[in-house]
Amino acid sequence: MTTLFTSYRLGGLTLPNRVVMAPMTRVRAAAGGLATPSMAAYYAQRATAGLIVSEGVQPSTVGQSNPGTPGLHTDEQVEAWRPVTAAVHANGGRIFAQLMHGGRVSHPDTTGLRPVGPSAVPAVGDVFTPTGPQPAPMPRALDTAEVPEHARSYGLAARRAVDAGFDGVELHGANGYLISQFLSSNANLRTDRYGGPVEHRIRFAVEAAAATVDAVGGARTGIRLSPGGTFWGVEETDVRELYTALLAELASLDLAYIHLEATADEELLVALRRAWPGALVMNPVLPMGPKQTGRDDADHWLGLGADLISFGRAYLANPDLVERLRGGLPIAPADEATYYQGGDAGYLTYSAYQHTT
Repeated sequence: MTTLFTSYRLGGLTLPNRVVMAPMTRVRAAAGGLATPSMAAYYAQRATAGLIVSEGVQPSTVGQSNPGTPGLHTDEQVEAWRPVTAAVHANGGRIFAQLMHGGRVSHPDTTGLRPVGPSAVPAVGDVFTPTGPQPAPMPRALDTAEVPEHARSYGLAARRAVDAGFDGVELHGANGYLISQFLSSNANLRTDRYGGPVEHRIRFAVEAAAATVDAVGGARTGIRLSPGGTFWGVEETDVRELYTALLAELASLDLAYIHLEATADEELLVALRRAWPGALVMNPVLPMGPKQTGRDDADHWLGLGADLISFGRAYLANPDLVERLRGGLPIAPADEATYYQGGDAGYLTYSAYQHTT
């Protein structure tokens, strides 16, 4: 019988269990988007996960969404990541880099550049900047001829990720960032080959995935999706049709996995599981919603056909989450005030479960 602790073959990797550490922004990179020794310690502490997916990593300068996030578009960034991946591997783990182009969810004060998007429609809400939250600015709509270079940026960053020692990459196609903006029917008002009907709105996502597969191979490529999600003001019409069409195109690329968030009802998510021939990572609860994924949620989704289960917030305060889940031990709460504050407090200060005799 398959359980959360059964091994799984994913692409070229053998995972010792089906627990995935979900990507979570922690804004602890150094100037220049460089990974740090603290980041190496943080991920190494969590290396008993079947797979770690890193925080979102920008594939280009204009793709940076938040201050303090790491990149994979310079040689210096590649060098800075090598001790991180080496530390995870030394502790017996496996790690994919999540490649995240923020698109319109960015600010000139963060990047020095005007954000770009499918159309000149700003995100809803305030974006983080070096001086605090500011209203999301008006993005510059990409010309048709420019769009392919942004799709290719994922492939270029993927190659750098593998050079830096990552086992693969996950494209961030969810939560209102650039790929999600192209999928959207209100952030994407284009009338060219990248906008309008479903087959056009999925084109950018497919081109980004294809560029990544060309760069590092399908076995090293995953993509995260949030069907029907409304992050940063995106809306999607024809959600079932949109994602069924997208998965059909992605299936021909032999990706390592798709990673679905519980942003749609269970019936639709199960239908997408059935439509997808490859591995499914399921994030069973709404990101940043009221509920945190627990063992019951994981078992429920394994029963519905998910292959792997991702845990987000539970991993912040529980570096030994796999062991806690296996032993039915308490899951410690994380201090929300430390999510994005920088420094090692609330980052490296959570310990493994202490057994008392």
